[in-house]
Amino acid sequence: MPEADLHFYFDPVCQFAWMTSKWIRKVIAARDYRVEWRLISLRMINSHVAYSAHFPPTYEESHNAGLRMLRVAARVREQLGSEALAPLQRSFGAHIFDIPPWRDDAERTATLGHPEHMERVLKHAGLPVEFAGALFDESWDTEIRAETDAARALTGKDVGTPILHIDPPDGVAFFGPVISRLPGDEEAVQLWDNVLGLARFGGFAELKRSMRERPQLRVYGLDESQVGKQEDWHQGSRRLKH
Repeated sequence: MPEADLHFYFDPVCQFAWMTSKWIRKVIAARDYRVEWRLISLRMINSHVAYSAHFPPTYEESHNAGLRMLRVAARVREQLGSEALAPLQRSFGAHIFDIPPWRDDAERTATLGHPEHMERVLKHAGLPVEFAGALFDESWDTEIRAETDAARALTGKDVGTPILHIDPPDGVAFFGPVISRLPGDEEAVQLWDNVLGLARFGGFAELKRSMRERPQLRVYGLDESQVGKQEDWHQGSRRLKH
C-alpha cells in the first residue's frame, strides 16, 4: 500500500481535533489525499500535570475517557487494519460533538468512554461492538504511548492535538491548525494551501493567538451559521492556574 499523504494524530475528546478533521475531510475530497489516522492521548501528554491545580474539574475524566476510547481504536486497527480508523474517527466525533448539548457535566462524564456509548460509536462506524471490550484493557497503553511520543517528537513537546504530519516520513509536521469554524469547500482548500505555505518554510515556527471562538459544534449549541463566544485558552487550554 502506498505511503499516506498525511498522518492525522487525534484524541477523540479534543473538540479542536474534531473540527480540524472535518475541515481536512473536505481537503481530502478535493485533493484525493490518502490520510492515515493515528493516535495521540491528551491524558498521556498531561501525565505530569496536577489536573486539580491546572484544569477545570471535568478535564481529567474527559482525558481519561479519551484514553479508553483510544484503546478501542488501537484494537480495531490491529485486527482490521488502519483503514478502519477512518469511519471510527468520524463516528467518535458524531457521538461526542455533533450531538445536542449534554444536560450537565455529570451526564457527559457518565457517558463518554463507557461501554454503552462505545458500542453506539462502533455500530455507527460499521464495526463489531465487541471491540468495546478494550476500553479498560491497559495493555494497549504501551502502543498508544509510543504513538503519542512519536507525534510529539515530530513537533516538540509543547503541543496538544491534533498533530498533522505532511508527506511522511520526511515531510513537515505541526500542531493544529486550531480552527473554530468549518470553512466551505473552496475556502477549505484555500486555507489548506495557506497553511502548507507557512509550514513548509523551514524557518517558520509559530503563528498563534490564545483567543478562540467556541467551535461550531452542536454539543455547544452552535450550528455552522453561528459564531461561538470568544474565550482565552491560556497555553492551549482553559487552565485555572496562570
